[in-house]
Amino acid sequence: MKKKVRFGILGTAIIARESMIAALHASSLCEPVALASRDPEKAREWASRTDVPKYYSSYEKLLEDPQVEAVYIPLPNHLHLPWTLKALKAGKHVLCEKPLTTHVEEALLLLEELSLHPGLKVMEGGMYRFHPQWQTARKMVLEGSLGKLRNVVSLFAFYDDDPRSIVNRKDYGGGALLDIGYYNVSLARFLFDEEPLSVMGEVSYDASSGIDITSTGVMRFTGGTSAFTCSIRMNDEQHVRILGEKGTLVMERPFNPSPDQVQQLLLITSEGNREIRIPPADQYARMADAFARAILENKPVPLPLEDAVNNLRVLAAVPESAKEGKRILLR
Repeated sequence: MKKKVRFGILGTAIIARESMIAALHASSLCEPVALASRDPEKAREWASRTDVPKYYSSYEKLLEDPQVEAVYIPLPNHLHLPWTLKALKAGKHVLCEKPLTTHVEEALLLLEELSLHPGLKVMEGGMYRFHPQWQTARKMVLEGSLGKLRNVVSLFAFYDDDPRSIVNRKDYGGGALLDIGYYNVSLARFLFDEEPLSVMGEVSYDASSGIDITSTGVMRFTGGTSAFTCSIRMNDEQHVRILGEKGTLVMERPFNPSPDQVQQLLLITSEGNREIRIPPADQYARMADAFARAILENKPVPLPLEDAVNNLRVLAAVPESAKEGKRILLR
């Protein structure tokens, strides 16, 4: 088995500069070898600053590089589908930032295209699931440490009203739901280990841009519910509370914990409170390793595209419910 998968990075987005490129360097199974930007000077600058040996002034040129085996796509949401398709046709594996696409129909198109490339892997970048705190939480739920799971409550919010920001650009696939609502929906599906039966939603929109700025939803599962709020017009806040019949698990930094800090989970039961310390971990590096392992061992990726499709179905149902004023049945 070859030791490392050689990655190219399409773009110089903040998530690539501040998290993913460092994670590829830290990964035991990955190696960043090239970076591309449509701005040649930006490509040169960030390749130098992040210790990536080669840089290109176009994404197409990077895809032509035979040394690049896989690409990481941190581009704005509306570019995820076209560049994933181009990468596949260029013979590259793809690790794409979430959401994989902006619409369910696009994700289904990508599934169809992937079937034409049986030797290639595509995975959505749901990095949070690879952090030990989430693996611990899910194990506790599945093993019954909280009793039967009844409710998951989550909040993810920050404040950004800059019209130049991609999160505030409707034509870029911006808005709270696609940017961070992804996590609220994904984590509930992850913990309940099933798809929701139905969704109810309320959505607030920005009058000038038309993007959704705050969304609240309630998902109904076979044995319980999950209530969430995501917003790009609230004070920075994130938390998750997982409530079972016999205990509650509180996660204080569930989505973007610092890779060099211990994380603490709080288990609350009738017998008292117990802190669970989770050692520091780089969830991006762990995700990269898991994806690379699937390539090197020719095994299924840990987050199959069907998971991305199912998540998008739920996200799409939130504004549909708000518009129609009724619960949307999903199965």
